Amino acid sequence: MRYFEKHPMIPLVIGVLGVSLSAIFVRFSTAPSTVTAAWRLLWTVALLAPAVLLRREPRQELLHLDHKTLLLSCASGLFLGFHFALWFESLNHTSVASSTTIVNTEVIWVALGYCLVLRGKLSWKAVLSIAVAFFGSVLIALSDSAAGGGHLFGDILALLAAVAAAVYMLISRVTSKTTSTSVYTFILYVSTAATLVVISLLRSCSLVGYGWNPVFIGLLLAVFSTLMGHSIFSWCMKFFAPSFVSATKLLEPVVAAIIACFLFGEIPALLQLLGGVIILGGVYSYSWLERAQD
Repeated sequence: MRYFEKHPMIPLVIGVLGVSLSAIFVRFSTAPSTVTAAWRLLWTVALLAPAVLLRREPRQELLHLDHKTLLLSCASGLFLGFHFALWFESLNHTSVASSTTIVNTEVIWVALGYCLVLRGKLSWKAVLSIAVAFFGSVLIALSDSAAGGGHLFGDILALLAAVAAAVYMLISRVTSKTTSTSVYTFILYVSTAATLVVISLLRSCSLVGYGWNPVFIGLLLAVFSTLMGHSIFSWCMKFFAPSFVSATKLLEPVVAAIIACFLFGEIPALLQLLGGVIILGGVYSYSWLERAQD
């Protein structure tokens, strides 16, 4: 660990690769999308449980959690579950490049939610950044619509996944202030796993019966994309400016698209590529503005 503390760029690169592999792993699953997502969260809960349940402080905090915080944490997990269900399904209909780029617009929807629901105010530069990202989404939609094959439907699912993630993040901003990171994360992932299990059952999809493939894919997603991906980004905040970490996260669709190009032969069209660059530019611009105000 001391080695990584002296060389934090190494974990950051590992984190980018971890989250970038998420869409790739999903493509290799032989189970329905919600089942794959459910196994990811079930494995995540299983891996995190010992750190929370076997330690006295987080266990006591969990037992004495007030009802409001518990309900908000579960609500946050509900929308995170919707996010995974929608995004994983979008990968069955559109390209990895389009899906991962559009789903990364979540920060834009957080801004709009902050403005409309929480009555926050946005500067004209922030509004311009949002407009730029939206314009990029339109270009991708036009490109995928011309390509046919249900790609546009996949883009819409990815967009809804981004909106669901934004709702989860808005709730998290409130809830995470009153609980420790470990306890909040544990409740979040438990409720997310429960949401995905229920969605799978409502779709008449059993969690078993597909062999070991979805179980193994779920484990890979939990280890690489969740623990070695998002968790590493949080850890890297101690060594890098938040704006730099946020910018680094935007490499996910780029790396994922490159891997998909070699594995699945998904070569982005020129309009799709242009739209992706514009979206990432808009998202980066807004993220930079937001961090500058903190």
